[in-house]
Amino acid sequence: MNKGKSNPTGAGAIIAFLILGGAIVGGTMGQPSIGLLVGAALGILIALILYLRERGK
Repeated sequence: MNKGKSNPTGAGAIIAFLILGGAIVGGTMGQPSIGLLVGAALGILIALILYLRERGK
């Protein structure tokens, strides 16, 4: 048994979905590039939060 080490949470899908969602929402507002950047920033922020939360365990 592997005690003390749990499986880490992956955040790649979260980043990808937020990038796509940001581009789609930005496209409907006439600014797909800004939407893509906002989606990427939110995805990276959530991935960083997940990483820091997992690191403490």
